[in-house]
Amino acid sequence: MAFSPYRAAMTDAYLAACSHLAALDADWAALLARVGPCGHQPKPAREPYEALVRAVAYQQLHARAGDAILARLAALTPHAPFPMPADLLALSDEALRGCGFSARKAATLRAIATGTVDGTVPDRATAGTLDDAALVPRLTALPGIGRWTVEMLLIYTLARLDVLPADDYGVREGYRRLKGLAAAPGPATLRALAQPWAPYRTVAAWYLWRVPRD
Repeated sequence: MAFSPYRAAMTDAYLAACSHLAALDADWAALLARVGPCGHQPKPAREPYEALVRAVAYQQLHARAGDAILARLAALTPHAPFPMPADLLALSDEALRGCGFSARKAATLRAIATGTVDGTVPDRATAGTLDDAALVPRLTALPGIGRWTVEMLLIYTLARLDVLPADDYGVREGYRRLKGLAAAPGPATLRALAQPWAPYRTVAAWYLWRVPRD
């Protein structure tokens, strides 16, 4: 497989990020040495609409369960690799529940599809021109879309390198284990602690998700 300019640029960014994080203190240096090179893999080809639908499917579920739900959803629209907004809006509540979506998640999917049609959810090109401070309030205005879901979009679809999902349990728990704390810091505390990690807080989160449990 060819080594694309995108992957080359991201590799350079990861090298800079790892150098920055390892210089923070001995705990970070040991974590990076133990986990190894950053393997974060964003999906920049996906449209924000698809990324949001996928994020909703995985909310509060294990990855395997989310995979199964999305596979059943895709099977309902064999004419397309992923259901388009019009496809989602045409599906009945019973069909969405049959995929495994709760009533609340089904309503959120409809809000995402409607927001895509009316322009609230931007396309990939437009989203790339908007900074995080503009995208977060714009998308969290949709029913059922919280900050974490938008942060997953920023991290995995828009490939932003300085996003800290401070509400994420795995990130907060990873920091607790990294520092040997009795309790994980709350989101506001973690955001303050993470200031020195900038401008590579996405990479820091990737490593915190992988702090060993032993």
